[in-house]
Amino acid sequence: MGRLREPLRECSLPAALEAMGERWSFLILRAAFNGLHHFEELQSELGIARNILANRLARLVDHGILARERMPDDRRKIAYALTEKGFALLPTMVALRQWGERWETRVPAFPILVDTRDRRPIAAVAVLAHDGRVLGRGDLIWALPGDVADDPGA
Repeated sequence: MGRLREPLRECSLPAALEAMGERWSFLILRAAFNGLHHFEELQSELGIARNILANRLARLVDHGILARERMPDDRRKIAYALTEKGFALLPTMVALRQWGERWETRVPAFPILVDTRDRRPIAAVAVLAHDGRVLGRGDLIWALPGDVADDPGA
């Protein structure tokens, strides 16, 4: 990938990392993707200290990744639900999981993430070109807005 030092200051990656925080935020998000919604469930499943969990949940709510919802049957009980913005992190979560399988644990993760239609494992997350081609290391460069080709379909 080509080098552009000055424009990197305008990159949105630092803002994304600020919103997510650190390890616990990703594990809370993973739990939410897997159907856990209540403070006690999250605390029990993750083994996280209550004060850290409360802090991370507040951060994820503040950034619009999770929404706090009062339960209709018990107004004192709160559920945390993924927002559209939170659900949009799914490809990131899957990519990180696949990266961890390949480079850190070197074993397939369990349980296996499958397609609901045919129950086959999902494909590896990839960077795709506008026409669907999988792009590799030598296929990418950073470009300034004036150097980007116009979209012929626009």
